[in-house]
Amino acid sequence: MKKIAILGSTGSIGTQTLEVAKEQGDIDVTALAAGSNIRLLEEQIRQFCPKLAAVWNEEKAEQLRENIRDLDVRVVSGMEGLLEVAAMPGTEILVTAIVGMIGILPTIEAIKAGKNIALANKETLVTAGHIIRPLAKEYGVSVLPVDSEHSAIFQCLQGGQRSALHKILLTASGGPFRGMTREQLEHVRVEDALHHPNWSMGKKITIDSATMVNKGLEVIEAKWLFGVNVDRIQVVVQPQSIIHSMVEYEDGAVIAQLGTPDMKLPIQYALYYPQRRYLPGERLDFAAMTEITFQKPDMETFRGLKLAYEAGRMGGTLPTVLNAANERAVALFLDRKISFLQITEIIEACMERHKNIPDPTVKEILETEQEVYEFINRRYGC
Repeated sequence: MKKIAILGSTGSIGTQTLEVAKEQGDIDVTALAAGSNIRLLEEQIRQFCPKLAAVWNEEKAEQLRENIRDLDVRVVSGMEGLLEVAAMPGTEILVTAIVGMIGILPTIEAIKAGKNIALANKETLVTAGHIIRPLAKEYGVSVLPVDSEHSAIFQCLQGGQRSALHKILLTASGGPFRGMTREQLEHVRVEDALHHPNWSMGKKITIDSATMVNKGLEVIEAKWLFGVNVDRIQVVVQPQSIIHSMVEYEDGAVIAQLGTPDMKLPIQYALYYPQRRYLPGERLDFAAMTEITFQKPDMETFRGLKLAYEAGRMGGTLPTVLNAANERAVALFLDRKISFLQITEIIEACMERHKNIPDPTVKEILETEQEVYEFINRRYGC
């Protein structure tokens, strides 16, 4: 039996990870952590029988304890609870499907406890990649990507020498507003931005896809996952989401990973690597496929991608500023307090005023995050 724990079990990646566990039948779920959806968490606990569960809010945790008092499950809360889940004895793999920089400390705790990481929390590497990668090497653990694009790159790299890698071709669907001008984006509603043409994802990442900030975060994440600078990572718009990413080697050969847009594939690949297993679901039908097209990303209309490249080149605390400003701006947009275009305007304003710290500690990263939040609150009165 493969033993896993999941941070963010009630979210999109977390629920699909549990679906994989159910389908495969040889995964033991040792611990689950969720934010506030204790109704779904209770259902998961009763189905998968973990020994430990964590809820961020203590009041919700107490309610969950009452709801499952008939079960032999210990319920913990807060950051201490997340850290306990991360270091759960007996766990082999920690799936970090939690959203935001809250994932940094539990990931560090899990690495120090010798757990392999199935990483779906891109903010951890975006803001603290310079800490996470050396730490994983020191403790001899693997950081396996769960993002579709990064999993694709990882799979493509199995077919060649890492030292011969020339560049990474990171594909993007272009989101729901591909081809639009800034003038057309001025009147975008929340409902419009939440309608992704290809993928079913959580609200925050769906908005990030619409602004293309998500692709920018993925560029920085790829920098740390694969040890290349951001200028060797080229974003290619591939609207059909059939090619999930590619790598180009020094001899000009390009290897691509193709498949239907199904997040269970990268999840299962990370859990069982290097083994491949049967995955139920649709398969590509090349006879029925009419076309695969490519476009250059419009980094002037979708400035979030351009800002991410700038942050990735500079490093230090600037990627933290990018990430934190985006998190808060997206939350404001979802609450209908700012317009769609103001998301990237807020990010840019925060980056322009920031004094970069070249090699930040975790404490400095978290302090930078808080400073960004406070600045946005002051300026936008939210």
